[in-house]
Amino acid sequence: MTAAPTDSVWRQPMRVWAVAFACVVAFMGIGLVDPILPAIAEQLQASPVETEMLFTSYLLVTGLAMLVTSFISSRIGAKATLLIGLGLILVFALLCALSGSVDAIIGFRAGWGLGNALFISTALATIVGAASGGSGAAIVLYEAALGLGIAIGPLLGGLLGSVSWRGPFFGVAVLMAIAFIGVSVLLRGGEDGERRPTRLSDPIRALGHPALALLAVAALFYNIGFFVLLAFSPFPLGFSALGIGLTFFGWGVALAVSSVWVAPLLTRRMPRTSALLLVLPLLVLDLVAAGLLVQSPPALVASIVAGGFLLGIVNTVLTESVMEATDLPRSVASSAYSAVRFLGGAAAPPTAALLWHLAGPTVPYLFAAASVLVAVVVIAFGRGLLASVDRRDADASDEAVAVLVGDAA
Repeated sequence: MTAAPTDSVWRQPMRVWAVAFACVVAFMGIGLVDPILPAIAEQLQASPVETEMLFTSYLLVTGLAMLVTSFISSRIGAKATLLIGLGLILVFALLCALSGSVDAIIGFRAGWGLGNALFISTALATIVGAASGGSGAAIVLYEAALGLGIAIGPLLGGLLGSVSWRGPFFGVAVLMAIAFIGVSVLLRGGEDGERRPTRLSDPIRALGHPALALLAVAALFYNIGFFVLLAFSPFPLGFSALGIGLTFFGWGVALAVSSVWVAPLLTRRMPRTSALLLVLPLLVLDLVAAGLLVQSPPALVASIVAGGFLLGIVNTVLTESVMEATDLPRSVASSAYSAVRFLGGAAAPPTAALLWHLAGPTVPYLFAAASVLVAVVVIAFGRGLLASVDRRDADASDEAVAVLVGDAA
């Protein structure tokens, strides 16, 4: 990965810092609700399946909205898209905090997902356009924001959730209000560049490309494993909100470290498809271990953190592969891919909770392992369609887009 000199990375205009701070808060939403799932289930008299729908509504709407975000932002501009996204997250986080039923929270999380899709689809392009020190400096800043958000989200959720399950939602609303004001005041002039309107149908048409379709299907099954580990694990852990938050803080740190540093080292030494066929089977084994050792909290914690490390590598390599699989515009390819893969993430949490109810806590992890194994088979047998993935070297801007698509889910 090409990076700007270190001293230029941190010398940025205030508008860049405003968007970077908003990125941290947006990415906190990925794991924020994790520590409070058991508390919501208990205090709102909801079943685990109902509670897991907090992830499903969020991810389903995020994925579907990805199909139209490039269409919207190419017409109204980056700043307007960012502010609409931030505003929606703020409003729906506040509504979640004020809710009195799990059904209401599920609905408001869907609105949160719409705001998240609008924001994350635009934030990196804005940082790249406004940052000093070149695209390398912008990538470092964005990756730093991404890592902070992924790691801090569960920790903040655990700390505030130990007081009340409403606390994390209020916390996000306050932070988003600050981010909204910062972007509104500081992001001025030159952030939009030349707008090139895209057609509404472009992402759907993109899925007709065999290589992109293959990677999207593989990512759909991989994301089932990702979100079983993330969204189901708080229940068998049996920890307090703070304990769950600390566990997934470790998960987030491991994911951030491997996605930012380990994945690039790996892909410099082997083709991308080889890296996927190396790491994905290790993830299968980790999920099997989590299922077999689910009755031991220390072993389950170790499996979760190790899984985070493997997930970070796969996220980055898979989505770099998407960027190199076709000659389609990057925004179109990423929108199509994200829409499909988020379907796996949306289906996984309630399915895992239902399997837990029917067959015990081991089975959801075995289901997740089997799903990731399907992704391995898809990539192994479709490798002939992915020659361009291994042949091309991503430049700095392409890698930046890959990180955005891979880790902002």
